[in-house]
Amino acid sequence: MHSRRRFLASTLAAGAALPVAALPAPLADHRPAPGAPPGAVPMPEAQSRPVTVGEIAAAEAVFGLSFTPDQRELMLDDVNDRLEQLAAIRAAEPPNSVPPALALDLGLSGEARPAPGAGASVSMPAAVRRRPSDQDLAFASIPELGALLRGGAVTAVGLAELFLDRLARFDSRLQAVVTLTRERALETARARDAELAAGIDLGPLHGIPYGAKDLLAARGYPTTWGAEPYRDQVIDEDAAAVSKLEAAGAVLVAKLTLGALAWGDVWFGGTTKNPWNPDEGASGSSAGPGAAVAAGLVPFAIGSETLGSIVSPSTRNGVTGLRPTFGRVPTRGAMALSWSMDKLGPMARSAVDCALVFDALRGADPEAARPALAPDPAFPFDPASPLGDLRVGVLAGAFEADGAGGAADRATLAVLERLGVETRPVALPSGVPVDALLLILEAEAAAAFDGLTRSGGVDRLVRQTRDAWPNVFRHGHLVPAVDYLNANRLRTVLMREMAALFDGLDVLVTPSFGNAGLAITNLTGHPAAVVPNGFFPVEGSADRRSPHSVTFLGPLWQDHLPLRLAHAVQEATDFHTRRPPVS
Repeated sequence: MHSRRRFLASTLAAGAALPVAALPAPLADHRPAPGAPPGAVPMPEAQSRPVTVGEIAAAEAVFGLSFTPDQRELMLDDVNDRLEQLAAIRAAEPPNSVPPALALDLGLSGEARPAPGAGASVSMPAAVRRRPSDQDLAFASIPELGALLRGGAVTAVGLAELFLDRLARFDSRLQAVVTLTRERALETARARDAELAAGIDLGPLHGIPYGAKDLLAARGYPTTWGAEPYRDQVIDEDAAAVSKLEAAGAVLVAKLTLGALAWGDVWFGGTTKNPWNPDEGASGSSAGPGAAVAAGLVPFAIGSETLGSIVSPSTRNGVTGLRPTFGRVPTRGAMALSWSMDKLGPMARSAVDCALVFDALRGADPEAARPALAPDPAFPFDPASPLGDLRVGVLAGAFEADGAGGAADRATLAVLERLGVETRPVALPSGVPVDALLLILEAEAAAAFDGLTRSGGVDRLVRQTRDAWPNVFRHGHLVPAVDYLNANRLRTVLMREMAALFDGLDVLVTPSFGNAGLAITNLTGHPAAVVPNGFFPVEGSADRRSPHSVTFLGPLWQDHLPLRLAHAVQEATDFHTRRPPVS
């Protein structure tokens, strides 16, 4: 039987949609409106009577401890004193945006941090003066859109209007949009056109529309976190990621859906759908980014991952995703779920597109309260660099699964062989209880939404099941601080074991699911590029498909390496160019 935390890991990664009651269409009822975070809700009165020795004995069973009667008597006064300390801490609870005075130090792994240096080196196509059809424009790559813009075949305003119209038109079927940022998009696009006319080119993303998962703040628009209690929340700033993309010339056209508080694909407006098979959810929690990119509603989107929230919806929707090395993309202005595990990254049509977006996102936040301790390492992504230089491992025993998924994964290995890539089998660390370490996520998430839990605000979330945040927030309060700290000490051991593994590897190829790689690398902070490698028929439907993916893992700070191998596979296949029936 699966353990509780194994169950949590699998459900977080899968982001399975649950049936919900019919809710209003998002575009009809959620136009930008003045608002604020939920007002303070009176907390229950602190426990007024003292704890008894009998209650201490009962608590021991919850925490797996055993004390003698004399020991319980001795600690009784201190336990009661602590109730006052807890009340004082809870009364002074800071906003979600304030991190703890503890940080995940990737240097503890022993992996050397590369020096700062140049960014991606991608040859951009020559300017194009002939405009393709709207349908082809909707599925064009970032370099292709850039060539059209620079050739005058399209304008930034025209692209913004095209994607705004597609977002509105398909939303009734996909429910992937929380808010269209129409006014901001058109104003920004007009500025991008004026700059190009004046000879000012901000780079590959100049004039390119995109969508942001609605846990990223955008000034002047609601930032709902996909959750009913925050439906009218307006955060008066741009998240660091949004600011960086603005500086790179990109045009924000929509705030896209996420499962409530970043779990699954069910939000306060319904369930985001998979454009390959609208009878199923888009997975999560980056549900809107996955569905919108797949359906050609935006060229790229920004998602987030704590435990599978880029990998899973990229897989379900058949798009390419990059989960960067932990900390390389600043998270200011993003909803915090787990301060030591949250990561932001691009979801797009291809590895090259992801590389171009990541190159704009990476690096220190210029508005951060605490400057970065070291400059961001180089990102020498070059799609033309020789594959023969890569040391590639394959997760031993993971490519023997039966069925279409196993066949697709083995076909990917065959592609690598045809490309002349030599691989060797390797094994993931197995000495650390990875499932148990997921209590780190449970405890940090419970802390991030402590006030919402104690006030009863979690009762307003759509999903109220065992595998949903309200339940996890509640039992997360029962994680002892001692065990939380010891879990993080074991995490250091795991990080060092992964450093030893990557000491002889540049890329590790693995099925996206069915092994411990997803949980391990989210705990250790390693980067992952996930790409589609199969589209399987759906019984009873001629045009619907079930996408499948494979994952390329890389060493810390070496995000260009898994992207390079992913790009090579995409150059030799056409999975990333396929279009879903809802498009």
